[in-house]
Amino acid sequence: MRIPLFPVVAASAALIAFPLAAKAAPADTGKTSTQGSFAYAVYGDAPYGVNPTDTSETAATPAFIDTVNADPDVSAVVHVGDIHSGKQYCTERYDRQVAELWSHFADPVVYTPGDNEWTDCHKAAEGGGTYNKTTGQVDLVRDAHGDPVDYAGGNPVANLALIRSIFFPRAGATLGRGDLRTLSQATAFDPAYPADAQYIENVIWKRKGFVFVTLNIPGGSNNDTDPWYGASSMSADQAAESTARTAADLRWLDRAFQVATDQDAQGVVIVQQADMWDLDGKAVTHLGQYEPLVSSIAAHTRAFARPVLALEGDSHVYRSDNPLQQNSDCTGDGTVCDSDAWTSHPGYDVPNFHRIVVHGSTVPLEYLKLTVTPGAGKRATTATSFGPFSWSRRMES
Repeated sequence: MRIPLFPVVAASAALIAFPLAAKAAPADTGKTSTQGSFAYAVYGDAPYGVNPTDTSETAATPAFIDTVNADPDVSAVVHVGDIHSGKQYCTERYDRQVAELWSHFADPVVYTPGDNEWTDCHKAAEGGGTYNKTTGQVDLVRDAHGDPVDYAGGNPVANLALIRSIFFPRAGATLGRGDLRTLSQATAFDPAYPADAQYIENVIWKRKGFVFVTLNIPGGSNNDTDPWYGASSMSADQAAESTARTAADLRWLDRAFQVATDQDAQGVVIVQQADMWDLDGKAVTHLGQYEPLVSSIAAHTRAFARPVLALEGDSHVYRSDNPLQQNSDCTGDGTVCDSDAWTSHPGYDVPNFHRIVVHGSTVPLEYLKLTVTPGAGKRATTATSFGPFSWSRRMES
């Protein structure tokens, strides 16, 4: 039987106090001692399908969950976004199916949304529609009954609201089973920016001297380079969404590093969906709207002067490197290391940063077993370790 990560106690006081006190911090979810390693199962870009009717990975998910549950070291599961592919529809039924599958994890599940389940729902390939230049309207993808295939016709903002209602029903709560107390931006927002209360998906938690933070940063182009429905220009709603969310993400990142500094944390782990360095065949300008986030991560990491690890998906092919340092060592599948990610956002030199793109979208499903070892901050970086962090790839048995 798994022991909960921490006793079930009233967390509301900590959640309420957090935005009011500059030095307030989330309670540590581990034992008071910082000795002893702990492990998380990290995965993303799953379950995928090659078309709207492909359910092969969905069908494989229960066995995958059993494999994760059978790992005695794993104490939480982290999903880095994209619960379906860019060729599958955005429907409420599917979202609820994934949430129900995750309820069978024996440990708490922390999830940050990906672009495929909200940002890209407007695309015709995902069941949204196509902007008609002649009529000025959107020709929606419709089913045999003439109804829009996608939830809310693929409107990204509406689909994000749907994701929040299903996967984040209560601020600070996690999915799966067990208990993991997190601080949500919905209740721990900066009072100067009350609109940040909508970002219930952004959370912070602590474990044995390490601070973890999730940020809603969708892949592709941060929802601000590809106009919705293929229109000739970005709509006011799209521009407003991207601007507000990026600003909220930056404030939440500030808060996470404030907590890490005030608590003398041994390391920070940033969890987001976007591979902000992946060109995906496009020009460097396509990634330009990620620059404020990359810049903030770099500045905070350098000032923190201790190991900072980023976990992400999006490009869904395994890669381990430091994109904030030119010509860093790279390990990955296929040809992913043929190009230096640093060139996507050049000019940085931050040696205490590392990122891992977790592999996804193929069967057998796999997870990254991330082990965190307190007191190992000065350990040399290898192909499978970075300071206190080490990892191995595990597949469905």
